[in-house]
Amino acid sequence: MLKHALFASSALLVLAGCTTTAIPGSPVTSSTVTTAEAEQPAAATAAPAVPDNVLLAEWTGGFGGVPPWDKVKVTDFPEALQFAIDEQRREYRAIADNPQAPTFANTIEAMQQAGQRLDRVTSVFGVYTDNLSTPEVQALDKEWSPKLSAASDEITLDPKLFSRIETLYNNRASLGLDAVQMRLLTRTYESFVRNGARLDPAQKQQLSGMNQQLASLFSNFNARLLADEGTFIQASEAEMRGVPADVKANAANVAKDKGLPAGTYAIRNTRSAVEPVLTFASNRALREKVFKAFAGRGDNGNANDTNDLIRQIVKLRADRAKLLGFETHAHWRMQDTMARTPERAMDLMMKVWPAAVARVKQEVAEQVPFARREGVRTIEAWDYRYFNEKVRKAKYDLSEEEIKPYFQLDNLVQGMFFTANQLFGMEFKENTGSVPVFHPDVRTFEVSRQGKPIGLFYLDTYGREGKRSGAWMTSYRLPTDLTGREPALVSNNNNFNKPAPGQPVLISLDDASTLFHEFGHAVHYLLSDVRYPSFNGAQRDFVEYPSQVYENWLLTEPVLSRFAKHYRTGQPMPKSLLDKIEKADTFGQGFATVEYLSSALVDMKLHLDPTGNVDPDAFERETLASLGMPREMVMRHRLPQFGHLFSSDAYSAGYYSYLWSETMDADTWAAFEETGNPFDPAIAERFRSIVLASGNQTDRAEAYRQFRGRDPDVTALLKRRGFPVR
Repeated sequence: MLKHALFASSALLVLAGCTTTAIPGSPVTSSTVTTAEAEQPAAATAAPAVPDNVLLAEWTGGFGGVPPWDKVKVTDFPEALQFAIDEQRREYRAIADNPQAPTFANTIEAMQQAGQRLDRVTSVFGVYTDNLSTPEVQALDKEWSPKLSAASDEITLDPKLFSRIETLYNNRASLGLDAVQMRLLTRTYESFVRNGARLDPAQKQQLSGMNQQLASLFSNFNARLLADEGTFIQASEAEMRGVPADVKANAANVAKDKGLPAGTYAIRNTRSAVEPVLTFASNRALREKVFKAFAGRGDNGNANDTNDLIRQIVKLRADRAKLLGFETHAHWRMQDTMARTPERAMDLMMKVWPAAVARVKQEVAEQVPFARREGVRTIEAWDYRYFNEKVRKAKYDLSEEEIKPYFQLDNLVQGMFFTANQLFGMEFKENTGSVPVFHPDVRTFEVSRQGKPIGLFYLDTYGREGKRSGAWMTSYRLPTDLTGREPALVSNNNNFNKPAPGQPVLISLDDASTLFHEFGHAVHYLLSDVRYPSFNGAQRDFVEYPSQVYENWLLTEPVLSRFAKHYRTGQPMPKSLLDKIEKADTFGQGFATVEYLSSALVDMKLHLDPTGNVDPDAFERETLASLGMPREMVMRHRLPQFGHLFSSDAYSAGYYSYLWSETMDADTWAAFEETGNPFDPAIAERFRSIVLASGNQTDRAEAYRQFRGRDPDVTALLKRRGFPVR
């Protein structure tokens, strides 16, 4: 587990990101490992027998073993977690107490192999907390999150273990290490130092206490947000006027499930359910009600209010950063990123912000005539999507409802598989029903490349109670040279509305982009080809780059002509409609950019406060005012519901990473466009081998330069969004 705590770069990417869980290993066969094991001291006493608990057993069932979802019970977790933590403790204790002089094999490589059973247990537990959360699961999460944090700290703060690492680091030039080994040693040493290994005993105890408190607060934040997202807004037939038929049908099904009277609609308080209503409902009062419920998640002064949790989290983060010798939490978090400093991240964001705000003002001006016709004198946040859709229809003769009949979910899933095949030679064959799954809605697919199996892909498509909102990718196991080459196990998780039996799922252009985005994460991890577990993934402001690039292939002619087919007629999307989509490509970019970027700027500014003494609502309001936030809209994620920031440390002072990654994404897509072929085989192979397969095994900035021949150019991003380029 420690290897992932130290080097995690994609731990919790909500909305358009992924949750990358611990990476279980396999029996080790490499000679270097044999050497490491030979150098380990014999255990003073025999290790205790492994309890008869399905979570502690080796995975079986093909594909190198798969999680036994069909046998797991929630009551299995306490015993499994405790045993696996204790086992990991013994494994690291053996490394730290080894009487042999430290070597790369008996220390660094040995650490990479430790905690594999705990990795397996926590990977399953993570799915329960994200996809299958019940009050029982939430109680376990609250209990065990601090314990897992303490177990990680116990290793990081072990002076004997750090002494071995430091000895190797100080003598690294004489160890005969190759470039990959040197990078692993350096990153291990730097991570230990960054996370408190040099503190004195009293400070270490204080740090571990802070980390455990934070783990508890993260768990509580998740539980409260999930509870608010489990609410719904009731509406009548008249109120739902203008809402698309498929959205109404889903709301009717939810109402039926809730036992509401016939003719009543229930709108779940999640983004996928709310945004179509805000876009199409002609009843302004309903739009206002729905918007305020959604924007007010975590901020209602009730039992689910998160403001008190946020105050504590931000304060603890600031105090922890000071204890670790950093000016602010942002400075601490930025150490292991491509940007390196908050200033560089802020510089990029502020290059884009003024142009985005100016574009919003233009968009609002275009909406005013439509608002006047409906008697609306002042455009409010619950009006923006509605009137913007009317502008799009008038300006480009294009409506979201014109696109959706061609965007049938099952077809688009095949489209994303087709893209992976054309670019990287990956084959996907559905095998649903042949392996256990954690919910009946989950589909599975065998993944192969060049005739060899490389993975198993799980697809969890629909929203439900107990599943957090947004979209994300999860890994359960990734192959490495050190720990074994069993196929990767990865999943995509979305929250599309589940239709009535026999009905198609039609999704918006934005939802289709999210589908491709998450699959881009999956492709990145399925193609990973690294030596050590710590090199699976990438730095936080790099990890969104491969997924954002993948979105570009959605609207290419080869994909649309094959998979964008009318759900009734089977006819492909006509060229006239595609032309309109392309013409309107930069439409609404002011709103989209400001909505996202305001969240990223507030995140960074919040974590640049050295005291951490903040009132969340006041800070959000005052910061947005200082930035000149347009009054007609709100942040994509207001602080009281900002799971990226407060459900873990993963994206704190890091939400900027989507923009940082998009700079590389836009520049990369330009490389394909320059060839005239979106599937250019030479560019695709360079992208696979240099960027995707290498994980974090080489410096990511250098990898990008190797791929593109230079550093990324922000000009491509500005052009893509239709903003002025100097």
